[in-house]
Amino acid sequence: MRVPLSWLREYVDLPATETGRDVQAKLISAGLEVETVEHLGADLKGPLVVGQVLTIEELEGFKKPIRFCTVDVGQANGTGEPQEIVCGARNFAVGDKVVVVLPGATLPGGFSIAARKTYGKVSHGMICSGDELGMGDDGSHGIIVLPPETEVGRDAVELLELVDEVLDIAVTANRGDCLSIRGVARETAIAYGLPLRDPALLDVPGPNAYGYPVKIADPTGCDRFTARTVTGLSPEARSPIWLQRRLQKVGMRPISLAVDVTNYVMMELGQPLHAYDRSLVQGTIGVRRAGDGEKIVTLDGTERVLHAEDLVITDDRGPIGLAGVMGGANTEIADDANATTDVVIEAAHFDAVSIARTARRHKLSSEASRRFERGVDPGAAAAAAQRTVDLLVLLAGGTAEAGVTEISAPHAPRTITVPADHPDKVAGVPYGRETVVRRLQEVGCDVYGQDELLVTVPSWRPDLTDPNDLAEEVIRLEGYENLPATLPKPPSGRGLTPRQRLHRRVGRALAGAGYVEALSYPFLAEKVFDQLGLAADDPARRVVKLVNPLSDEEPALRTTLLPGLLGALRRNDGRGSHDLALYETGLVFLPREDQRAAAQLPVDRRPSDEDLAALNAALPHQPRHVAVVLAGAREQAGWWGRGRPADWADAVEAARTVAREAGAELVVRKGQYGPWHPGRCAELVVDVDGTERVVGHAGELHPRVLKSLGLPARTCAMELDLDVLERVGDDTPRAPGISTFPVATQDVALVVDAFVPAAEVEAALRDGAGELLESIRLFDVYDNAEQLGEGHKSLAYALRFRAADRTLTVDEASAARDAAVALAGERVGAVLRG
Repeated sequence: MRVPLSWLREYVDLPATETGRDVQAKLISAGLEVETVEHLGADLKGPLVVGQVLTIEELEGFKKPIRFCTVDVGQANGTGEPQEIVCGARNFAVGDKVVVVLPGATLPGGFSIAARKTYGKVSHGMICSGDELGMGDDGSHGIIVLPPETEVGRDAVELLELVDEVLDIAVTANRGDCLSIRGVARETAIAYGLPLRDPALLDVPGPNAYGYPVKIADPTGCDRFTARTVTGLSPEARSPIWLQRRLQKVGMRPISLAVDVTNYVMMELGQPLHAYDRSLVQGTIGVRRAGDGEKIVTLDGTERVLHAEDLVITDDRGPIGLAGVMGGANTEIADDANATTDVVIEAAHFDAVSIARTARRHKLSSEASRRFERGVDPGAAAAAAQRTVDLLVLLAGGTAEAGVTEISAPHAPRTITVPADHPDKVAGVPYGRETVVRRLQEVGCDVYGQDELLVTVPSWRPDLTDPNDLAEEVIRLEGYENLPATLPKPPSGRGLTPRQRLHRRVGRALAGAGYVEALSYPFLAEKVFDQLGLAADDPARRVVKLVNPLSDEEPALRTTLLPGLLGALRRNDGRGSHDLALYETGLVFLPREDQRAAAQLPVDRRPSDEDLAALNAALPHQPRHVAVVLAGAREQAGWWGRGRPADWADAVEAARTVAREAGAELVVRKGQYGPWHPGRCAELVVDVDGTERVVGHAGELHPRVLKSLGLPARTCAMELDLDVLERVGDDTPRAPGISTFPVATQDVALVVDAFVPAAEVEAALRDGAGELLESIRLFDVYDNAEQLGEGHKSLAYALRFRAADRTLTVDEASAARDAAVALAGERVGAVLRG
């Protein structure tokens, strides 16, 4: 909402020294979002005067039409002689009154005016258009032609009100009253503690039987309708300059007198109005719901097919307007030789929800619909109609007919009961009853009672519906900046849950291992499952779909973290970052076996425990997963030596890192699943109550998956169910045992079949070595067929032995090693190499 300061001063006697910045600060303190203050004409410097065109000479021989004019500017040029000016515009003639800027002046934008020779003539100034003066869109896009009665030589800066300050206010959805000068003036008066001259306080005649006939078929959609008629309007009448300038300052384009007046009153009082050409309206004006499939051509020239819920204005022919949104072309007021002389003024109050839905359904937002959907004062309709009639009579020489139509549904004012100390409790500040009553009365409420206040809400504040709304009014007017800063006092003994602690530990561990966290949206398209190569009956394909997704292309909630992470990897790789290691921890959404739609909760009361239980039962299972993706170099090359590309082993090590943080024992074995390469996929298993359970996979992705998703070659990934790891793990900190005795190291190389997993060999060695074994590490894998035989490989392990109470002898260490090798031979057929 744009609010000129000059217009605001008509209703509030602001101190003469107050600037737009001062008013902005006051309104912001009162809770309004004043975004900017525009200084119109700040760099404009005269002389800028009214002139009359005396002669026009057409100059020939140029690429575009050029005119050499003499203009009478009175004594403004100091001589009284006609001013010679070269001009290229053609929308004025001899005898017209125009705006002339003389040498020495400066126009908006820092454009200095001086006498200069152009097109073979000396031009002493310039004849101005509205754009050159920073007046905005006046619809003409040419030279400003002033009314014939304008005095020659008059200061045009004052005449056109070129110097002003305009406040640009971002009105929130609940403050429809501030979409008017009246509403902002009320807030300004309260902020300054000054009286308000309410422009809606007019003498309005009561309804009678002589008004234009109106029939309301839907009183729910339209609970008030006022109709007034003005006849005998002068076809030559045009909007005066002051009216056009005010419309331009608030961001509207002048069109014709009747339309300009209705727009002016709408901006002044906040009540949208519509003027119909009486000669084009046939029969009774009606308000009803549209028939499904009915059509109307609106003022923008578009034919619209109506919906059964659309509220329309009709006459005997059918729809003549979309109620509260836009009028119809069949009753449009003309602005030409056949200009309207008789008009019917409509001032109505429509249901906010109905207007909002109609505007969105037809993608037709207008100044009227913006106000109706935010709430219009139903009590202002009669005053707005009267104000419109008065202006048409004054400016167009019309006659107001005595007939007044006013149809209104009976309704009682809204009342709210609130304890006098309720704002004190909400804000934590002792305002006191007197302050609460005074502030509520300032916003227009009637207040009765002592400890328990009975508050009658004014008609222009439909957003005040409960005690907390009233408390907010008191708090904002007393000043949000005056609220003390107090920290909440949480109960002692509460901290992070085990799940949260594990989440943070995992994040720190992966970040320490060189991974970067990448958060992604929890939405996906079901086609990604085909790209990942999941089987048709894979449980991950069962998804929960959103009723109102952010994007129609991604309507489902994720069942795996990989699509989002792989998408982030693809984007970064495409932008030049080729060495990537990303991770994410987040929820996945797995539908239950009996998944059902959630019931719609009531909005008029707090949901019951049963309602909340039913809502929770309808939610999908939401375990927390952790996933990593890798591509490019894992170790960079440099002077220290060659680098190393990321491979499947890095993805497996990431899984082991997560398991260590959870205190869980993770078994890694060969597997095959979905997007992973069948020969380079590890299955991650934990023991849950004596039963093995697969909690994830790690390894290199399949080439087909890389191609379908546009990923770099040899991309690797890992995903784990973090909640299961938490359940089976034990994160109790344990101090390691430190022995003062030396370690005995024994290396062993075993030849096994190529298909035997190294994890099984390691488990056999660990079990066979007994309690003396401190650690075991695989340090070499060798698969030369000439030396080992076809289908065999060699696994070399470093075994570290140590006793807590003595130094081991060579024989003890060797015996433990031999026992380990013997058990490996029994279990997996391992044979000592060489």
